[in-house]
Amino acid sequence: MNDTTRTQVVVIGAGFSGLAAAQDLVDHGINVLVLEARDRVGGRTLNVTLPDGKAIEMGGQWVGPGQDVIIELARELGIATYPTYDTGRKILWHRGRARSYRGSIPPAGPVSLADLGQALLRLQRMAKTVDPREPWQAPRAQEWDRQSLGTWMLRNTRTRYARTMLTLWSHSVMAADPDEMSLLHVLTHAAAHRGLIALMSTRGGAQEERIVGGSQGLVQAMADRLGDRVMLNRPVRRVHHTEVAHDGAGQVWAETDTLRIEADRLIVATSPVMAGRLDYSPPLPAGRDLLTQRMGMGSIAKVVTVYPNPFWRDDQLSGQTTSDTGLLACTFDNTPQGSDLGALVGFIAGSNARAFAHMDPAERRRRVLDSMVRLFGPAAADPIDYHEKIWIEDEWARGGYFGIMPPGGWTAVGPHLRKPIGPIHWAGSETAETTFGSMDGAIRAGRRAAKEARSALRSLTETVR
Repeated sequence: MNDTTRTQVVVIGAGFSGLAAAQDLVDHGINVLVLEARDRVGGRTLNVTLPDGKAIEMGGQWVGPGQDVIIELARELGIATYPTYDTGRKILWHRGRARSYRGSIPPAGPVSLADLGQALLRLQRMAKTVDPREPWQAPRAQEWDRQSLGTWMLRNTRTRYARTMLTLWSHSVMAADPDEMSLLHVLTHAAAHRGLIALMSTRGGAQEERIVGGSQGLVQAMADRLGDRVMLNRPVRRVHHTEVAHDGAGQVWAETDTLRIEADRLIVATSPVMAGRLDYSPPLPAGRDLLTQRMGMGSIAKVVTVYPNPFWRDDQLSGQTTSDTGLLACTFDNTPQGSDLGALVGFIAGSNARAFAHMDPAERRRRVLDSMVRLFGPAAADPIDYHEKIWIEDEWARGGYFGIMPPGGWTAVGPHLRKPIGPIHWAGSETAETTFGSMDGAIRAGRRAAKEARSALRSLTETVR
């Protein structure tokens, strides 16, 4: 028999979203408990330690303009941010050769550049007609949701260069192949993040700054404020819920292997994929259940190679690359602030990530180093430290960076994304009304779900009176 305890609100998930929800509730005098399946907080953020003791991120890490909520929270907790290294030339590896450049757009002939520019302009204009809170209400939602980004690219670009650049954008920003996601999904994400170019930019874009001590350190600081309200190693297996009762008793309870927590409201602060793996009694309504089946995660693996020094800076390179060859979709200089070491981070996305997961560890490392050497020269062959995180194999994430809607998804099941089910509310970065899929979006979503729960609790109290 499980031990039983009671609280006003129980939260599932101790990432940014769940902890933000819990803190909001505590700030309003509401009792809350947070149940986390892992032995750590942070969700899809994860720090590892380099040989010099500095932290580096293996999960979500960047913040940029428009992500005001997370930046303000970091300041509140006494945690600073610092600029992503962005000095020097960037490299594009395209059609078997490397081209160095500065700025946001890699070099190409005038026809190719015009083709890419026109495609980006069209996508930007289309995104401006999409409200990221309700993308299924866009004037051309049905038309755009019926096709994938890949289909749109074939119909609206003329050059291989333009299609390659959009594919690299898809891998780097969305962690998915262009054919895997709805065009409406791409436009929704762009609308939530100041446009496509901002999403792929460093200075002035989504990769502009990093968090001192690594992003998981910020999550840990959030958890420290909540103290023993956060319970680790408590994967929730079952959720039982009833309609709102007049006396407030027994509305919802969450069961782990050893504990049952009864509450008035429940906030599920996970991705739709992980939310769908809980056993609900009674079962979720069809629309919500279909959403958890349709909104799968992107496919991503993240690798970090560490060197005695950032040797690429001596060659006037920024560490930022994109490539249409090999495993790595893109790389960045990931050297932590204050470290004398040099760190490069690489992202493996879409079908490449799925292939990467099937390789044995030695082969994975060899393939990563081969790519690093091709991009940065022989000095990249011998790192002093190596880390990898295959998020599609993570038991409690099953992918990243965030949920992806396939063609037909938003218009079919999108309205169920945030809609409460009885006493159950939905958080997680996928449910954010803006900065969708980011750490900032996760915080916003948690606070929105907490506000919903607070409103429901007030209504319940008034009904009892």
